[in-house]
Amino acid sequence: MSFRNISMYYFVCVAVHGITLANAATFSIQNNFPYTVWAAAAPGGGRQLDHGQNVFGVGGARIWARTGCEFNESGQGKCQTGDCVGLLQCQGYGLPPNTLAEYTLNQFDGQCPSELQTPCGRNNPCTVFKTDEYCCNSGKCGPTNFSSFFKERCPDAYSYPKDDETSTFTCPTATNYKLAKMKLESLSPFFFPFVALCFTVATAATFTIRNNCSYTVWAAAVAASAGGGGKRLESGATWDLNVKPGTRGARIWARTNCQFDEAGRGRCKTGDCGGRLKCKAYGKPPNTLAEFALNQYKNLDFFHISLVDGFNVPMEFSPTSGLCKKGIQCTADIVRQCPKELKAPGGCNNPCTVFKTQQYCCYYGKCDPTDFSKFFKARCPNAYTYPRDDPSSTVTCPGGTNYKVVFCPIGSPHLEMVASMSQEE
Repeated sequence: MSFRNISMYYFVCVAVHGITLANAATFSIQNNFPYTVWAAAAPGGGRQLDHGQNVFGVGGARIWARTGCEFNESGQGKCQTGDCVGLLQCQGYGLPPNTLAEYTLNQFDGQCPSELQTPCGRNNPCTVFKTDEYCCNSGKCGPTNFSSFFKERCPDAYSYPKDDETSTFTCPTATNYKLAKMKLESLSPFFFPFVALCFTVATAATFTIRNNCSYTVWAAAVAASAGGGGKRLESGATWDLNVKPGTRGARIWARTNCQFDEAGRGRCKTGDCGGRLKCKAYGKPPNTLAEFALNQYKNLDFFHISLVDGFNVPMEFSPTSGLCKKGIQCTADIVRQCPKELKAPGGCNNPCTVFKTQQYCCYYGKCDPTDFSKFFKARCPNAYTYPRDDPSSTVTCPGGTNYKVVFCPIGSPHLEMVASMSQEE
């Protein structure tokens, strides 16, 4: 889901300006695109914005643009991206892909310890220090000075992963609830979603990357590994990645025919990421992509295999824990069958990479499948093949699920062909 232009993270240019008022923040949302978008805000808001139009609204926790929408007079309908359960006036978060402006206001009145401060909020100590003392990754752990700071100010809220279970409340089914604003001299009403985001007990997801190809690949991971990710994998080798909760816009791919020096500088025939062994940027097409976002809408993980950057190595992307069982494979003989217009050394390009037109790249508005996208879809029906492909190509699992990404998965009918081809090159 390339996150440049498909699936979960289709980037939309929306200008959001914060204007300070006496007791509230007003956000001016402007549409500078030549086409209509449907602005959305959670909690509770949404409206159509034609080109150049503005809308003013008082705070929420998340703002985004929806595209390709149709609504009836009662505000019921659907959108191609960012849809919020078919409502014009959103009551919840939008369905990915959607670019998000997220914020919290008036947090902690400047009392936050300096070690936990960030430009846009206040960190939990686990986020900063990443040690068992603060993250409770194993066994029992107790309160710390930092968790006590939060607990003193919000005694009923969870402040660390093994906090007092009485901080969770129960009520009979069908109970009604309200969220009341607090006095201005106390905490902002947006404190509560902040606490929920920071202190929900969430564990890192383990991604096991395995090379089942008969040749060496150089696995790459961006946004899934702190400081950049990449590792040489001989045939049969694995690489385990612990990916932090809430990770978005992440992708894993295989690079082929690489050469690197001792400093980790070099180049690859396919999937090269600026000549680095440990990638800090996305790879150069063509490359088969495993893309994902963790702990998103309703605490679900979203993942898929994407061919929007082309194809170089067969791939499997599957859950390995919990009750989630559905995985995805793309193991077809795409390199050898690749249309001549899309052929590339070591792989098969997506048509957007070659032609760079609206027809193939879906830069804005609606677009349809093409003969080239149908070529990929016929061979890998569960993979994303163009930016507006069937949303069912994205699979969801509960947050906290572990996964595996396998290059040249066992049982691939074209495994030997792909391996020998790479070795020859």
